Amino acid sequence: LHEEIIDFYKYMSPRPEEERMRMEVVNRIENVIKELWPNADVQIFGSFKTGLYLPTSDIDLVVFGKWETLPLWTLEEALRKHNVADENSVKVLDKATVPIIKLTDSFTEVKVDISFNVQNGVKAAQLIKDFIKKYPVLPYLVLVLKQFLLQRDLNEVFTGGIGSYSLFLMAVSFLQLHPREDACMPNANYGVLLIEFFELYGRHFNYLKTGIRIKDGGSYVAKDEVQKSMLDGYRPSMLYIEDPLQPGNDVGRSSYGAMQVKQAFDYAYVVLSHAVSPIAKYYPNNETESILGRIIRVTQEVATYRDWISKQWGMQSRTESSCNG
Repeated sequence: LHEEIIDFYKYMSPRPEEERMRMEVVNRIENVIKELWPNADVQIFGSFKTGLYLPTSDIDLVVFGKWETLPLWTLEEALRKHNVADENSVKVLDKATVPIIKLTDSFTEVKVDISFNVQNGVKAAQLIKDFIKKYPVLPYLVLVLKQFLLQRDLNEVFTGGIGSYSLFLMAVSFLQLHPREDACMPNANYGVLLIEFFELYGRHFNYLKTGIRIKDGGSYVAKDEVQKSMLDGYRPSMLYIEDPLQPGNDVGRSSYGAMQVKQAFDYAYVVLSHAVSPIAKYYPNNETESILGRIIRVTQEVATYRDWISKQWGMQSRTESSCNG
């Protein structure tokens, strides 16, 4: 299982041409923004910034500038006019906690979320990079977990699933509080850790009473305690994760489907622990030879999409390198 996780990571990790394609999408959108507001500053955050993205992950952009009211509709109109986005894909979510524009790039079908003047995303990307230095296993766990949730439609916050930042912080907390010292070592067994992650959040973690705290080396917090410090009438959410960058912010507050996620994790724990148990070899496993393949599958559609990207954007690198010698 350890080897399979490494193979999956190598296979699913962003290729140079995928990064190039995404940068083109960013540049197209940035050009539209700069035409409207020459002084605006456009920054990338989220998984594209940290490198922890799957081939179908979206791009998160934030625009910094001075406006009396956020110009969501102005930008929406401009993006339509320039045909940057698919006609029907542009959505303005102005009632969301963080108002955003969602769109799908018309040429590449990459999804993009654009927000305005939100500092935290950029800071979070740096925090994530720092934790990856500390825990080398993180990218491997997170990419597998992202694929696992994606397949089950549990990866979108606005449908109640767990967002990438929440998932990442859950993985950090799991490693911070891991009873074995070797869990953080580069030579740790990723298979064991993955099963233990599923066991913790699928079986043992008490979502009703316990919250997750990352800062100061990590700890659990009693939700009763958290509630005392919250504004009147507010309750900690089902999946309470204190934002290390903004202690009053509950990162998991929108994940109202946390119990479905718990069930999915529990299922994965059962399936994987059976698959690696010594008696498993006596059971015929016709469906798939691999252990990881019992809980995650990469669809043909994604493989085809990546091949298309390689054809479209892969050539550039070859011509460039031949010019350079």
